[in-house]
Amino acid sequence: VPPTLTPPLALSRRYRGLTLVLTFLCYTSYHLSRKPISIVKSQLHPNCSALGPNPHNDSNSSTWCSWAPFDGDNYKELFGALDNAFLVAYAIGMFISGIFGERLPLRYYLSGGMVLSGLFTALFGLGYFWDIHVLWYFIVVQVCNGLVQTTGWPSVVACIGNWFGKGKRGLIMGIWNSHTSVGNILGSLIAGVWVSSAWGLSFIVPSIIITTMGIICFFFLVEYPEDVGCSPPLHHVRVTSSEKDPEAVTSNEGPLSVSSQSSVDCSNSPEEPTEEPEAISFLGALRIPGVVEFSLCLLFAKLVSYTFLYWLPLYIVNVGEFLGTVRRERAWQGEHLLTPPFSLAAHFGAKEAGDLSTLFDVGGILGGIFAGLISDYTGGRATTCCVMLVVAAPMLFLYNHIGQNGIGTSIAMLIVCGALVNGPYALITTAVSADLGTHESLKGNAKALSTVTAIIDGTGSIGAALGPLLAGLISPTGWNNVFYMLIAADVLACLLLIRVVVKEVRGWCGCIARKRGYVRT
Repeated sequence: VPPTLTPPLALSRRYRGLTLVLTFLCYTSYHLSRKPISIVKSQLHPNCSALGPNPHNDSNSSTWCSWAPFDGDNYKELFGALDNAFLVAYAIGMFISGIFGERLPLRYYLSGGMVLSGLFTALFGLGYFWDIHVLWYFIVVQVCNGLVQTTGWPSVVACIGNWFGKGKRGLIMGIWNSHTSVGNILGSLIAGVWVSSAWGLSFIVPSIIITTMGIICFFFLVEYPEDVGCSPPLHHVRVTSSEKDPEAVTSNEGPLSVSSQSSVDCSNSPEEPTEEPEAISFLGALRIPGVVEFSLCLLFAKLVSYTFLYWLPLYIVNVGEFLGTVRRERAWQGEHLLTPPFSLAAHFGAKEAGDLSTLFDVGGILGGIFAGLISDYTGGRATTCCVMLVVAAPMLFLYNHIGQNGIGTSIAMLIVCGALVNGPYALITTAVSADLGTHESLKGNAKALSTVTAIIDGTGSIGAALGPLLAGLISPTGWNNVFYMLIAADVLACLLLIRVVVKEVRGWCGCIARKRGYVRT
């Protein structure tokens, strides 16, 4: 019969559970507030000709219902500029975010960033009610929002690292990391409610949610076990907000278990003083095996993921309108289609396209969990990423060519593509980052962990900025070319991991050979 938990251990488990829930909800609200722009794009430049002539002056202009300055033929380039303003600011801010985080209390840093994120998200939506039609206003708001949004990731993972020791990483982190997809899904659904009636509310409502979560975080988040009289996990180094250790969330037996390696005991026993380690240099972090490969792989993986994040709803609307036109022309010519209906997407408006796009994030949740589970079982992080990226390339090609042939096909393809695209992205930003940040050559130096994860996350954010920008520049030449760009990025991400994959395969072969007695020990 297992012994009953002592009150101190029960208390520590409650605090750890609270930390998991709060950090999950906090980062969910971050992504929830980023999503509305992708839903609103199709409303900023809709197909006005389908609505008839301008009721005010009987004009037949196809852009009379568009929102200036996005009413011109260059609207896709302007949308790309909006995305790029946010993502470039986010990429730059990610490299310097830890500098401020080290000098500010973690709880203040996170809650303050959430409140500011709510402010700038609301300012974008207020452009609708204030009737603002100048591009620079929306660009400035996006830049400011991108900078303050960098407070989220380093803060939540640092808080998790302060409460949880190390253990089995991939599966649990895959589940915890679903906050990204959950936030995208909720953001799409919430923004879709008002996108056709008053698109400003598609930003204002998410801004209220993230601001509310920031206030809750300020009052209820416990930064360190020591703050409530609990001792930190064994082998634990006090982590600041810049030490982004997304792997430290788990113990050997699960996220809430209390094991010999990660227990948090609310006792009054004195703590032994620990020597403060020296911070590793930037070049020293780059010399850790695998850091360069996984950083560049994440650049291309995030490029694909964020292109879908910002452009998928508009793609669904545009392709649906095109296929609907083809269908009407064929019907007018008396032709009969072989697969009725030719495209259900032809009837999708901004709200319906936004709702459908959430299936990509549903696939992302499944892909992150699956990637973590497989990599835990095989021990091959790079091989798991590489296999999923290899399969993702042809699936993207198929989605572009047959994904709009019916609602069932579209749903299935979106889920599969979401799993294959976001699985490697989730694995690298969580389990892989902590594996490299706690490499055996570092001897437990948490300051090295901070530098390593900053390199990986910052490099990935560069890809997140490039993807939507390239999509905005390429899409006027045709959506096929956008998908060719995404497929090429997936292939490059896979090729960059070849050396690490070969090393993992050799390790497996050596292990099998030793078990069979072919290698003398």
